[in-house]
Amino acid sequence: MADVLLADPAGWRVLSPDLRRLRRTLLILGAVPAVVLTVLVTVAVGGWPWSLVALVPLAVAGWAWLAIGRVCRAWRYAEREDDLLISRGVLVQRLVVVPYGRLQLVDVTAGPLARRFGIARVQLHTAAATSDAVIPGLRPPEAARLRDALTERGEARSAGL
Repeated sequence: MADVLLADPAGWRVLSPDLRRLRRTLLILGAVPAVVLTVLVTVAVGGWPWSLVALVPLAVAGWAWLAIGRVCRAWRYAEREDDLLISRGVLVQRLVVVPYGRLQLVDVTAGPLARRFGIARVQLHTAAATSDAVIPGLRPPEAARLRDALTERGEARSAGL
């Protein structure tokens, strides 16, 4: 994926598989009640032929299961000498380049579910109001290492301005 956007993909790092597990768990928690409710309603209302309508939520859940895998595999990031690259996207690929000198804040967050699955999210804040440099699904030690490295590089680059 990232090969199209960048000629040298050597330093790319990928997200933790725990992000995929978290998203698929949430999918199952939403899909099971939807399927059960659809089966109950269609059997009560129309009998056997209408019970085939219950296949719709199953098909949607199956498609979403596969999509979650592809989307999570599409996220990657690379630390270079002067900037951080974040690549994502399956249909529309996006490459975000964050120069270290523009970093104002590196935010690491982990909600209750993310902590349960052992992942954290790193968000980079720059002077641009529309910056959406986010790296979800990192293990906490990697998120802390990345935060410290980016903060150190950002301070070094901004001192030279």
